Amino acid sequence: MKELGYLNKYFSKYKYRFLLGIIFTIIAQIFSLFTPKLISKSFAAIENIAQDSSIPKSTIQNELINNILLIIATTIIAGILTFLMRQTLIVMSRHIEFDLKNEVFKQYENLTQNFYKKNRTGDLMNRISEDVSKVRMYVGPAVMYTINTIIRFTIVILYMYNVSPRLTLYTLLPLPILSYAIFKLSTEINKKSTTFQQYLSKVSSFTQEIFSGVRVIKAYSLENQHQNNMVELADESKEKSLDLAKVQSLFGPLMLALIGISNLVVIYFGGLMYIQGSIKSIGTIAEFILYVNMLTWPVASLGWVSSMVQEAEASQKRINEFLKIQPEIQNNNPEHSVIEGSIAFHNVSYTYEDTNIQALNDISFTVKKGETLAILGKTGSGKSTILSLISRIYDVTKGEIKIDGTEISQLNLYDLRNSIGIVPQDAFLFSDSIKNNIKFGKEDATDEEVINAAKNAVVHKNIKGFKKQYDTVLGERGITLSGGQKQRVSIARAIIKNPPILLFDDCLSAVDTETEEAILNNLFAICEDKTTIIVSHRISSAKNADKIIILEDGKIIQQGSHNQLINEEGYYASLYLKQLSEKELL
Repeated sequence: MKELGYLNKYFSKYKYRFLLGIIFTIIAQIFSLFTPKLISKSFAAIENIAQDSSIPKSTIQNELINNILLIIATTIIAGILTFLMRQTLIVMSRHIEFDLKNEVFKQYENLTQNFYKKNRTGDLMNRISEDVSKVRMYVGPAVMYTINTIIRFTIVILYMYNVSPRLTLYTLLPLPILSYAIFKLSTEINKKSTTFQQYLSKVSSFTQEIFSGVRVIKAYSLENQHQNNMVELADESKEKSLDLAKVQSLFGPLMLALIGISNLVVIYFGGLMYIQGSIKSIGTIAEFILYVNMLTWPVASLGWVSSMVQEAEASQKRINEFLKIQPEIQNNNPEHSVIEGSIAFHNVSYTYEDTNIQALNDISFTVKKGETLAILGKTGSGKSTILSLISRIYDVTKGEIKIDGTEISQLNLYDLRNSIGIVPQDAFLFSDSIKNNIKFGKEDATDEEVINAAKNAVVHKNIKGFKKQYDTVLGERGITLSGGQKQRVSIARAIIKNPPILLFDDCLSAVDTETEEAILNNLFAICEDKTTIIVSHRISSAKNADKIIILEDGKIIQQGSHNQLINEEGYYASLYLKQLSEKELL
């Protein structure tokens, strides 16, 4: 129960609903106990008329009718109160489920890129769906039936004790056996439930990955191989599920057997006590049998409740593992930060934690507000890492980055990121309309702003060619569009934001040179007053920049303007001549 203690804050939040549910439960149980007592009185009345014929039959009939009416009335009242109890406690559990899912999702948003490198998407989805649902079963049905059981046991046993302490003792003899059996089974369920949830996450992760890469699988004709892998994983998961189900299935028969034994105990010892005269009426035995049967469902539910609690414990433990992680990137300044756009790197080095690869080594450069910097270099030279450090996706390992003269970690994190428009190398689009994908950069943008952004990204004509134009709904990850169209929609999304800093990470690699030229002309016109950094493999994307730096193995090996670098022996001039000759051949 240690892990489930995390949920106490939610019980505190909804304490009034919780207390009201307990009150409804207590009153409902009190009314439900009228039935055994009234039946006992009815038996006693029948015995009286059998022993004393002078008692008028009409008197007994009237008493029986009154008892029946009272049984009906109290049963209806108990039913209404039970309904209100369920409405109070189960609705409370739905509120807690809602809050917990939001808390987990918010934590997912706060966690850094390193976290997502180490954890698979399917597992993350399983924890926010399956695991949270298991926890809801604890805060809802499990808590409700536990309260119901405790209150019913307390009230029923008190009633039984007042009627016959000795018979009550006989009736409760099987309970120690029941408690021991529950303890042993609960321990086993906890182990098997944890294992099953882990395998469920594996299945979710595997299927999510397969669905995302289904085009590659089909292209390589690997359907049968992955089908076999899926069957193998599903079989393992099924085995773990069956192991759990086998243990859980022991509860029902065990509870019913123990209740049956209790009934036999009541009949046997109650009969002996009636013969001995310790019990004055057969109605008392009937009353006790009804009490025992009233305890049947609470006792039987102990197994179910115990199973739910153990599963919830295992699930909450998995959730807590993520909730306890402190994001590496923290907002160190809650005050509002105004970003104008000048950027300075001072002896910056960065090493990726997961691979221990040093991406940048003692990098220094400055970009003034309104200037354009182009970064070129071979694959793996550290170009994209520079952009990630500017937007604080990662924090530097060594050195410092300053924005407008302030160390980047001392700026308000959200103001910093809101001041940056970034077009990633792998353009990611949502399964939504093209219009909404562009408006992702500015939610309150007008249709005119959306169209202007699309025109500047040279994708407007393509969009107009679609049947539903800007209302065209894209497939997952923008699969409806070509690579070049996805990149241009992503550019439009950054442009419409109109931020002081624009970062373009090799975002024109999938477009032809003519389209690239048109986009660049538009971008340079738009970016006159913005700080712009363009990462590229093409000279055509870099030649009009105010500054150009060349990276190799995380170090700056050349820097200057286009005219300076083409006249200087090195990587840039070599690349320029190579791409110039390729263009002439085309």
